[in-house]
Amino acid sequence: MQVPRISASSYSNTAPLIWSFLYGQNHGKVEIILDTAPARSAELLAHDRVDAALVPVIAYQQVEGVRLVPGVCVGAKERVRSVCLITKGEDLEQVRSVALDISSKTSVALTKIIFREFLGFEPAFKSAEPNIEAMLTDADCALLIGDPALSIADLSVPPAVAGGLPLRKFDLAETWRKYTGLGFVFAMWMSKKDRVDIDFAAARDEGLAHIDEIVSNYESEIPLSRDELKTYLSQNISYEPDESMRKGMELYFDLAQKSGLLEVNKPLEFI
Repeated sequence: MQVPRISASSYSNTAPLIWSFLYGQNHGKVEIILDTAPARSAELLAHDRVDAALVPVIAYQQVEGVRLVPGVCVGAKERVRSVCLITKGEDLEQVRSVALDISSKTSVALTKIIFREFLGFEPAFKSAEPNIEAMLTDADCALLIGDPALSIADLSVPPAVAGGLPLRKFDLAETWRKYTGLGFVFAMWMSKKDRVDIDFAAARDEGLAHIDEIVSNYESEIPLSRDELKTYLSQNISYEPDESMRKGMELYFDLAQKSGLLEVNKPLEFI
């Protein structure tokens, strides 16, 4: 029997969902492809290179024939910390140009929704590699996601880039909740198949039971204390969508279509 093939990003916030496949009870039972860019997993899924993939949720509306794996996600009920807009000290209302991290289409669309629907204006958008110094050389605001975003200190302790510019960090999940009162889902497992013989929920639970080991794997790569990294993975990130997060995903799709970011808005369909 052919071993199932799956794909996911290698960011720390996906680690509890894939730990089982790398080190735990599911090790050897699947072939897993890891990449630093979540958008890459969506490409593999779209071209039938994998049986299932952990992908940015906007891919659900863009990849033909996919359905969602229920009950497992990468999301946030209030504050995500690793998806943020960073300015050179300005409020978002003062922003006139934004460099968009090319790593995730979901966060790019969310950024455009925040400016168009919530702030009521549209800055100049440009795509960029996730390098904060380069991004803020060409724009006065940068969208950064994943572990590179965690490298930027929280708003209470502004860091500096070349030239000593003070930065301000705006958490996108917090900003979304401010205007909608809802949680947000950034990524979910998806598949084009009628069924996938993998218990993704059980794999998640096994990963969450090994948070300390996951923290040990990442603490040398991310400039957070061990306690901060553990808090991020166990409290900031939510790995099971609640009702608020589900409603947030539906509203996100509605606003994305309203803003011209989606051609279609199909209802949620699960495997």
